[in-house]
Amino acid sequence: MDTCRNKCGGCYRQFNKKEHLVEHMRISYHSVHEPTCGICNKHCRSFDSLREHLIGPLPKQECKNIFSIRGCRFCLTILESPNARRIHQERCQLSNVTSGLMIRMAALGLRNNSTIDYTSSRSPRVVALSCKMVGGGSDGSLDLCARVCITDESENIVFHTYVKPTIPVTNYRYEMTGIRPENLRDAMPLKHAQRKVQEFLCNGEPMWKIRPRNGKARILVGHGLDNHLDSLQLEYSSSMIRDTAEYPPLMKSSKLSNSLKYLTQAYLGYDIHVGIQDPYEDCVATMRLYTRMRYQKHRAEAYPLASDTQNHNNFAAWRQNELERMSPEELLDLSRSDYYCWCLDSVA
Repeated sequence: MDTCRNKCGGCYRQFNKKEHLVEHMRISYHSVHEPTCGICNKHCRSFDSLREHLIGPLPKQECKNIFSIRGCRFCLTILESPNARRIHQERCQLSNVTSGLMIRMAALGLRNNSTIDYTSSRSPRVVALSCKMVGGGSDGSLDLCARVCITDESENIVFHTYVKPTIPVTNYRYEMTGIRPENLRDAMPLKHAQRKVQEFLCNGEPMWKIRPRNGKARILVGHGLDNHLDSLQLEYSSSMIRDTAEYPPLMKSSKLSNSLKYLTQAYLGYDIHVGIQDPYEDCVATMRLYTRMRYQKHRAEAYPLASDTQNHNNFAAWRQNELERMSPEELLDLSRSDYYCWCLDSVA
């Protein structure tokens, strides 16, 4: 039997029967938004899967050989020549500028910037948020927000303050947070910080009215944002959240979350969380990851999501006979993504 006729046009998995290929396409959600090998065009669910395909324990040898000469080890792009790769990789690898900026901020008195300018004509559309937690409860394991930072796309601090928890702190976790009791003695009350952050994010738009396109509310970037927002006792529209811990292309092959430390080292090329952790450092890293994902070039589609009404019948059971007559390439062209690709944020 010619199994090549039943070979998935995305991941290249082969099936004995065409009906099995159709069922695979029905649940795989292959799309133009998936990370794709620049050599053999194989679709991968995540960049970790693509990395394994190129340089993992059992890579495709042909792809590995070409990647070792012309592939960027950060964004996994294939360049035209070894020299083009060298120039590209130097630009692709970013540096941790936190320490230098912290010194400049301290000199300018900006370490505790507890006001937000809502009226600026250059008010940011996309912002990153990070909190640092101290411990509460009898064993110090309860996460309490003690510091919050918001930055814009240009890595400028929009808001930064220490936060006074509503219950006693039993573990300041100093080795990781650098927070001491004196930092919280006269800190901003949690409710005050919560209100400032929520007003800034909503930007004058009622929570129930927030929509992902053409609204005033801001896109919120971060890592593990559920935990950060919970610590602020704050709710925000899921359509406006861009979480690097839950974005499928940035997750492990096992579909579990990667740490921000790993993502920054693997895809940006520098280390974070060396010693005391600063929320500004996390904001910068998550915004850089978001920006790198957002500006990927994918083929434009009128209705890119499997959840779009126009795509509901793409692989409907009543079309089974028609689908089985399609080629693997036609089936792939019919398939749509089951997640919102951040490149769509750049679509006007």
